[in-house]
Amino acid sequence: MAMSFGLSAQNNQELLKHFEAYYKQMKAQGDIQGAINGLTHLNLLKPSDARQDTLAYFYMNEGKFVQALNVIGADLYATDSDMAVEIKAISLKAINRPKLAIKQFEELFRRRPDVTIAYDLAELYIQDQNLAEASKKIEYGLMHVEATTTKTYYEARQPYQVPLKAGFLYLKGLQVFNENKEKNIDLAVSYLEQALTLAPNFNLAFVSRSALLGQKEQPNKED
Repeated sequence: MAMSFGLSAQNNQELLKHFEAYYKQMKAQGDIQGAINGLTHLNLLKPSDARQDTLAYFYMNEGKFVQALNVIGADLYATDSDMAVEIKAISLKAINRPKLAIKQFEELFRRRPDVTIAYDLAELYIQDQNLAEASKKIEYGLMHVEATTTKTYYEARQPYQVPLKAGFLYLKGLQVFNENKEKNIDLAVSYLEQALTLAPNFNLAFVSRSALLGQKEQPNKED
């Protein structure tokens, strides 16, 4: 029996060395699926939070958000690493689970206040119709964002970048419009126009501005 345990431990060590070398080689070759396979084997042989977080990170970067969450879960734990919280937040947002994503982003913001996290939270709060919280994060962003900070948008045929301040002004327009969709059209449009002044290429702001102007009641023309 002792010999059997000894052989088993030796085989485990050999397997660990093999998959560590395999994982290292896959990363060197840029083979992400190979790296995922190697890390999965390593995590089975010798589980660790760090390996689990890294595996989920690989999945997230490949756009496999459900798989990332299957690795680390969707619940919020105080013991989670910053990487784990960020992976959960981004993945939950990507699969359209705003309420769960908000919890993770709020924890991330508590640990590391940042304008980019504030933007994600404001966007999610607007989606969840929690406009008071959205306003707080927008105001934080407008107060702390630097002129050189940019954000990339992907809704157009070609991705494009705009100053993040323009992004916050765009969200401000959405926020005030949602507060009163009949009375706040002009105010919302004014924020969108400020965003377009900063970033004339801001397609999302342009489309939103056009849609709001289209909702305004046109004056009747007298014959």
